Amino acid sequence: MEYMTESVDRTPGHILCCECGVPISPNPANVCVACLRSKVDISQGVPKQVSISFCKQCQRYFQPPASWVQCALESRELLALCLKKIKAPLSKVRLVDAGFVWTEPHSKRLKVKLTIQKEVMNGAILQQVFVVDYVVQSQMCGDCHRVEAKDFWKAVIQVRQKTLHKKTFYYLEQLILKYGMHQNTLRIKEIHDGLDFYYSSKQHAQKMVEFLQGVVPCRYKASQRLISQDIHSNTYNYKSTFSVEIVPICKDNVVCLSPKLAQSLGNMSQICICIRVTSAIHLIDPNTLQVADIDGNTFWSHPFNSLCHPKQLEEFIVMECSIVRDLKRSAGAGVISKKHTLGEVWIQKTSEMNTDKQYFCRTHLGHLLNPGDLVLGFDLANCNLNDEHVNKMNSDRVPDVVLIKKSYDRTKRQRRRNWKLKELARDREDMDTDDERQYQDFLEDLEEDEAIRKNVNIYRDPAIPVESDTDDEGAPRVSLAEMLEDLHISQDATGEEGASMMS
Repeated sequence: MEYMTESVDRTPGHILCCECGVPISPNPANVCVACLRSKVDISQGVPKQVSISFCKQCQRYFQPPASWVQCALESRELLALCLKKIKAPLSKVRLVDAGFVWTEPHSKRLKVKLTIQKEVMNGAILQQVFVVDYVVQSQMCGDCHRVEAKDFWKAVIQVRQKTLHKKTFYYLEQLILKYGMHQNTLRIKEIHDGLDFYYSSKQHAQKMVEFLQGVVPCRYKASQRLISQDIHSNTYNYKSTFSVEIVPICKDNVVCLSPKLAQSLGNMSQICICIRVTSAIHLIDPNTLQVADIDGNTFWSHPFNSLCHPKQLEEFIVMECSIVRDLKRSAGAGVISKKHTLGEVWIQKTSEMNTDKQYFCRTHLGHLLNPGDLVLGFDLANCNLNDEHVNKMNSDRVPDVVLIKKSYDRTKRQRRRNWKLKELARDREDMDTDDERQYQDFLEDLEEDEAIRKNVNIYRDPAIPVESDTDDEGAPRVSLAEMLEDLHISQDATGEEGASMMS
């Protein structure tokens, strides 16, 4: 005899809630979830609204007890900071999940959604989800307090150049902006012969001095002054000062080298033209096209000065120009420039066109000049030169005229310039007409010298339409490929115009 067994589906039994009588699955408390939540609130003790401090100047949040941290909105770092504000109440429950709830960026509110669990009646585990509001309160941090005071600083760098033209400072300003060396400064102050950089720590100032030594030929001296001291803890408070002196030579200066220095550079002529100042002084001999680089140490060992003031530049017109093809080089001659062409020109001052007085000279601008062109140069024959090296030279070796650069219509160049530069935010006096003229000279130097342009960030000016790379006169211009787009972030995450929470 065989017994037939039927398959029985076993289903868990149900009980009635002891509070409301609703059928529920058995649990240690014998109470439904709705009744259990009405009687027990596991989030009790966890604050639902908390304040958090935010510094609008440096975009940092306050992290107790005394630190300020940089956090992006809805980042892990900001979430950890928010949870630390309610760390003590959360220690009594189990945190399961936490995340941000989206809020308007300008609402000054942060919402964090928390999921917690806790054991209640007879071992039953209850889970609850709730939102904690964080009110963002504006509070200025200690560092920004000192910046706004404008009197608190631990170190200052005084950058000076004993020259009448600011071309080197304009170039140095662009290098500082490109490499972000101005970010740690408390204040930048412009004075008539240089710039002052203020820092909150000596280490930041030392880093800036090292940067200056790498980009311009200079030397510095350091000093410090005792402000206060504590003899019990052996601590001292100093204010440090770094005095940085840049070589007093700018682009387009005519200089006279000492005989010893000229001989060491390959027997080049003593009268030279400074074609560029970067980490070294770049000189060219207008008679032979011989070039030489002089670093800061060599300059301070054999110093020389500029012979003429930039305002002494005179305008000449080219009457005749011929290229020098075969040039005999002396023994031990140095490197010859491949970017220039040696030429012999007859020129006449535009102010003396009613006379027949002409000047003959050699120039490194042979590849640019044609009869009828205007060129700027220094008239050394009719100039009072007060230089110890020139006074000792034979008068036959001093040229009558030294040509510097070809002259173009400045008004037309300004009108067609479709690029711009950024500037450092600094305390400055009202810019006079001479400063504006010097700045325009620097912009023209950027257009003419590609080697300097490589070290400068040039931004396209959308207000001026893009035209051809050369104008009617053949004046050099910056190509569109060398320009950067000036980025302005003015939209929020939704793609619409919105105000920032930091405002």
